[in-house]
Amino acid sequence: MSGGIPLTPRPAGDGAASGASGPSQPADSAQPVTLRRGLGDDAAQGVFWEQIGGRATFERLVRHFYEGVRTDELLWPMYPEHDLEGAIQRLTGFLEQYWGGPTTYSDERGHPRLRMRHMPFTITPEARDRWLHHMRAAVDELQLSPLHDATLWAYLDRAAHAMVNAMPAPGDR
Repeated sequence: MSGGIPLTPRPAGDGAASGASGPSQPADSAQPVTLRRGLGDDAAQGVFWEQIGGRATFERLVRHFYEGVRTDELLWPMYPEHDLEGAIQRLTGFLEQYWGGPTTYSDERGHPRLRMRHMPFTITPEARDRWLHHMRAAVDELQLSPLHDATLWAYLDRAAHAMVNAMPAPGDR
């Protein structure tokens, strides 16, 4: 790789790696290089889930999101009022797992299969935009750093666009 830092060192004695000659080691003895480690043997920067506050932050995000959804005439009928707490916990679990937190979501529900799980609902571009409106308000409420905000928002925006499964009738546009 030109101009990059190799992630697996060359074996000792490989003149290309060190410019020196010496005894050769088999190539399979090379170990991956870890540039920095933090406490607990995690990468020094940690995972996004930890960086923004863990479960408490994701639960605040989702609860604030659902406060907005409850007032939305288009979106609210798509959500199970009788199981709103279950919906809150499922979305919280999914998001925290996606961002490096516990795997509780998959342990309990299997693979997320987002498109399949959303197929029973008619998700038009308008519904997507309303979902994004409420989610944007919830993200803003967290007051994340600009980098964390942009990282989280980029994913939420992509995911919302991927869920659209219906277009309005030509006369409704």
